[in-house]
Amino acid sequence: MSAVPGDLALLTSAEMGRADRLTIDGGIPGLTLMENAGRAVADAILARYPVQPVLVLCGPGNNGGDGWVVARRLKQAGYDVACAALAPVSALEGDAAAMAARWDGPVLPFEPASLDGRALVVDAVFGAGLARDLDSPVLRMIEAVGAGRVVVAIDLPSGVNGDDGTIRGGAFTAALSVSFFRAKPGHLLYPGRGRTGHLVIADIGISPDVLAVIGPKLLRNGPALFARHFPVLRQDGHKYDRGHTAVLSGGALHTGAARLAARAALRIGSGLVTTLGDAVAARVIAAHQTAVMVAEIDGPAGLALFLSDRRRNAAVIGPAAGIGDVTFEHCRMALAAGCACVFDADALTSAAGRAEILWRARGADLVLTPHDGEFARLFPHLADLPSRAERAAAASRESGAVVVLKGADCCVASPDGRVAINDNAPPTLATAGSGDVLAGMIGGLLAQHMPGFEAAAAAVWLHGAAAEGFGRGLIAEDLVERLPIALQIAENHLRGRGQAG
Repeated sequence: MSAVPGDLALLTSAEMGRADRLTIDGGIPGLTLMENAGRAVADAILARYPVQPVLVLCGPGNNGGDGWVVARRLKQAGYDVACAALAPVSALEGDAAAMAARWDGPVLPFEPASLDGRALVVDAVFGAGLARDLDSPVLRMIEAVGAGRVVVAIDLPSGVNGDDGTIRGGAFTAALSVSFFRAKPGHLLYPGRGRTGHLVIADIGISPDVLAVIGPKLLRNGPALFARHFPVLRQDGHKYDRGHTAVLSGGALHTGAARLAARAALRIGSGLVTTLGDAVAARVIAAHQTAVMVAEIDGPAGLALFLSDRRRNAAVIGPAAGIGDVTFEHCRMALAAGCACVFDADALTSAAGRAEILWRARGADLVLTPHDGEFARLFPHLADLPSRAERAAAASRESGAVVVLKGADCCVASPDGRVAINDNAPPTLATAGSGDVLAGMIGGLLAQHMPGFEAAAAAVWLHGAAAEGFGRGLIAEDLVERLPIALQIAENHLRGRGQAG
């Protein structure tokens, strides 16, 4: 298993607690970490918001302790600051009590009336460590804050579960969230992502070396994740070095999805691409394609014959392929041929109730790309897990395949436990054919010998990068034509890290 790149690692609440403990054990006092955290939040506020009345909502734990530091530092900078304490100051313990003792300003009741005249609110109530639903006093405060005030959250908006992004009865909606050392999964997973606002990750003195001890499995998707396996174009290379992707089409009236996938595979660098169809479909496809080749096959046996040439090393099955036994047999034949496979759309629905047959037949890399409906049909017993990351991880462990659970917070899961959460996809990607393009992109990267997890993560990130900046009106065909832009963006990232040829 490849190590998680440190700058992409996401930490659960328990893992972040362990990072704190390792740092404290290494000689940096907890009070120093708390002071650094509060200073980072105050600096972020000073950089963005003019001097004005501020209310800092302080909880009973370390998140509240950070809040007392923020209040002190904002007051020193000239802000009119008051604190509202959820628990009596006399009941605080440890570092939080020490920081509260350093506050010499007003402490108001934790009641909506304390908000009067204060349009900037610092949420230092609970942060990411909340493991239960919010109590009534906090819910009343959330309602009173409403949409008319600016909220700056320390770590994560209180009410958002830091591990899975779920909402625990209610949550603040922040304009800015300042977290520490590394982001949390709840920052990237919906619905928590919708409450986070602009996210700043601050250095508070925790060494990245602790990550090797913690061994996080969750990460933020990005070029550093797939850099080591990203295809490099060699001056002396040729198309046969870059693999051959086969894309299976549906019937004559349903060739568009396969054609999108095939062109995406070619655009992303597969040396050769062939779209396969029956006698009638092949002629329809031939009328629309130029650089992508076309081959006529006769059912699953014909697919098996085509893939018996081992140079044809990647297959994409599912986009508008048709639901039923024939598509299921096509999947079996592709797996038996030993090529890397992407199963999407109709292939997934066709496998519902009998998917174990495919899991047992898997030899090379297999990538599954379900949306929520297809996932529920294929993995009904996993569909109610709280987050997309948990569902994808469980399905990957069960199937032995890489699972791309599509959505606004698309998650790519590997059987070894790694899960990449993607956050660069604009809402314009919710358009017909977008998923077909993604399936073709994954297939094209598999053909270029990228491992399944890295190929899927790269394709998902490039998919978002291709859509970014286009604006409204984006359609699937535009995505394919913008892939060269996305590839250049990725290569610029990699050159900046010294990892591109």
